[in-house]
Amino acid sequence: MKSILLKTQRITFLLFGCVLIFAQKSMKIPDNVSFYMEINGKQLNKKINWEKFNPFLQEIAKDNKQKNFWNDYSKTGIKYDATQYHYASFNDSVQTYTSHFIIDNKGKFQEFMTSIKKKGQEISRKNNYSYVDINENAFVAWNDDHAVLSFVNYNKPYKETDWAEVVAIDSAATVIDSTAVVVEDAAIATADSTYVEKPFDYKEEIKYLKEDIQYLKQNIKNSNSEIAKLQKDIKYLEKNHQYPEEKKITDSVYSENEVEVLPPPPAEDENPEYTEPLTYEPEMDSLRIENFKIVKKIAEDVFDRYFSSSMEIEVSKEMLSFRDPDSDVFVYTDYGKIFTDGLYQRMFRRYDFNPYFEKIYNSNSSYNLYFDKDKVKLVNNYKHKDPKIQKSFSELYQGRKNKKLASLINDKSIGYYVININGNKYFDMMYSLLENSGQAEYQKEMELIMETMKIILDEEAIAKIAPGNGIFVLNELTSKEVEYTDYDYDNDYNEKEVKKKKEVMVPNFTFAFATENENYWRRVFDLLTTNKNAAKNFSKKGSFYVFKDEKSNSYLDQLFFTVQDGIVYLTTSTENITQKNQSELAGKWMKDSSKYPFSGRLDIQKLIIGLDKEFKSPSERKTLDVFRKNVGELYFKTEVKGESIQTEMDYNIKNSSENSLMYFFDLFDEFYKIMEAEKVPAIL
Repeated sequence: MKSILLKTQRITFLLFGCVLIFAQKSMKIPDNVSFYMEINGKQLNKKINWEKFNPFLQEIAKDNKQKNFWNDYSKTGIKYDATQYHYASFNDSVQTYTSHFIIDNKGKFQEFMTSIKKKGQEISRKNNYSYVDINENAFVAWNDDHAVLSFVNYNKPYKETDWAEVVAIDSAATVIDSTAVVVEDAAIATADSTYVEKPFDYKEEIKYLKEDIQYLKQNIKNSNSEIAKLQKDIKYLEKNHQYPEEKKITDSVYSENEVEVLPPPPAEDENPEYTEPLTYEPEMDSLRIENFKIVKKIAEDVFDRYFSSSMEIEVSKEMLSFRDPDSDVFVYTDYGKIFTDGLYQRMFRRYDFNPYFEKIYNSNSSYNLYFDKDKVKLVNNYKHKDPKIQKSFSELYQGRKNKKLASLINDKSIGYYVININGNKYFDMMYSLLENSGQAEYQKEMELIMETMKIILDEEAIAKIAPGNGIFVLNELTSKEVEYTDYDYDNDYNEKEVKKKKEVMVPNFTFAFATENENYWRRVFDLLTTNKNAAKNFSKKGSFYVFKDEKSNSYLDQLFFTVQDGIVYLTTSTENITQKNQSELAGKWMKDSSKYPFSGRLDIQKLIIGLDKEFKSPSERKTLDVFRKNVGELYFKTEVKGESIQTEMDYNIKNSSENSLMYFFDLFDEFYKIMEAEKVPAIL
């Protein structure tokens, strides 16, 4: 019995070992990814109304002058209720965007691919997958169960050279050119981490040449245009027996070695607009072919790597640290890679900004998006990768609350924005960003400058002037008639100045912030009323300082300033700062505004109604009506959550859509109908 158990154990270990040896590795997301997204198909597919969505997609296809081969976009062979994975990466030469889908009907999916690919375009087949290029930058690959969509863009890299060096090495242009070629070849070879330079293979070269032929066939339209130009050349030579004559023009500007080609004289049976064919167009075609070969190679490497794996996507824990499995869409972004490795890489490097900006943007943000029944919710978690800097951010967001400011909120207002931060910690945050951010050789100088700043700036005194509590309340928008100058012209185009009137929208608002040094602000306002130049527009009435411009035809012609009970007020009406009875809803907003470092609300419907006078044309009025019926209310709040700064935004919808996802579709559909109606000519 014991021997049987031992044999069984050995066989089990042997089988398990074989499984480990022969098991395929999962597909790991590349390290240089700056954007990652998961779409929760299981939840999202239930919220899409395909009966509405299908006709709309078909109409869009017609507008784009595409043949409407596909009638039901809900049945493309893609498993819409499965999770989709998307990620993007880029540097100064290669930008890629990759999407992974699950297929539940390979035959239907291949039919769908046939309907969207170019006519006559052949599907390439490899050992474990098939693929086709939809256009010069988009490729789709699939097997029985999985599909990958890859967008690849390639830009020829160039050697970065200091401007001073350009003048010094002008005589060595040949060396520079050869160096640039080496740089380009190296960039192409490293465009994908799995690409390895191979020895020349004539069979593979023949394969690429055949692909070049296929590529030219796909661009038959461009080829026909080139043929037409060549035929014009032939026709011209048959008639004139030579190309257009080159005539020399010499003066103080042109040297005798320079020539200017004049256009050929028009013939009776020729098009008078004939011009000599440009020589760079065929070169552009060859460049496009070379570019396409590079792009295709990058896409093929992505496909080979994926379909040779277990086809399970492996994502780092850092990317998924804030993912909520119940969200409809999850997005991760790496700000450091986006700014310092992509968008502004050359600029930061050229002007020695790299250390500083690398430190500022060395962070990531995660977003969880929810399409609920009556609202859209977006939750963002921001986290800096440097624990010390993240701590300084968290301390900044832990300010004191101020109920006096919150009392300015009322339910009749259009919106408000409240801030409650710790002003004392603002300088600590700035110092932490500047620390160790300079060049190594100037680090001591940087530290001395920072120490000097700390001595000069009295942080406590500055924090008392404005501790970090503030509020802006937009109460309403009212109309005001203003006069403006326009110009008319008579039949002889003589200019005549004309005075006209128009209605503009004037905001009624209050801006207020806390202070622990009231005397400082009173001295500022007193100075405005006594200064020779400022006193023309500033005066004092009771406890209020008044700014008034009698000649103003702008949106604001009168503002009131005052300091009361530790609050500095700036308002368009003195009535705005008097406390009013708050409704239950306004009371809730008031509590939230005192609870969070940042919070706010905007009733977009009230805002649009207040801007009524700004919409004048019939199409603008129709657009306004759509907004009035459909736009809702936006609310947000920010707080410290663990090791991140979390911001939640809620957009409450106000129409009869099935859910908030279809709400956006219905809204876009309304705008689309308005635009289409404008295209139809009026019947007289």
